[in-house]
Amino acid sequence: MDTTELRSAYGRLLDAAAIPDLGDADDGGWDADQILAHVLSVDAATAAVALGVVAGSRPSFDNRISLDTWNLRRIVDEHAGRADLIDHVRSQAAVLCDIADRLDEQAVSVPVPTLLLSNDALVLDRPIPLSSLIGGLAESHVPGHTQQLLDLSAALGKP
Repeated sequence: MDTTELRSAYGRLLDAAAIPDLGDADDGGWDADQILAHVLSVDAATAAVALGVVAGSRPSFDNRISLDTWNLRRIVDEHAGRADLIDHVRSQAAVLCDIADRLDEQAVSVPVPTLLLSNDALVLDRPIPLSSLIGGLAESHVPGHTQQLLDLSAALGKP
């Protein structure tokens, strides 16, 4: 699986996360640390699904734990600040991309039962190919959270 687009998306996310003094969301949404914790949770779950497929099991993907505010706070609290979170996202994104790079056509075509929620609304509840699960990170998930981080910067009147 080609992860060029995914790696680029993570690069943009990490650049946005490194903007100093990111503020709070105007709408009461996640702060920068919670966004990074969410990305870490999703990435770990996605890597686990990919490795499960390779191992011959038929795992499912459910993003509810990555939306849970208690879990996000736990992840944030396990890090020594934003720089530590950024480093963890960087290393975990590399792991996920390295796993995806090694997936063959058979593995990426395996259907993965997937449950996705966003803002308390059901986005998806059906099997999708593993390639779509991973590809969705590059197409919408990581860019969406990059924009959230940039919006936090804009809330402070920064470029």
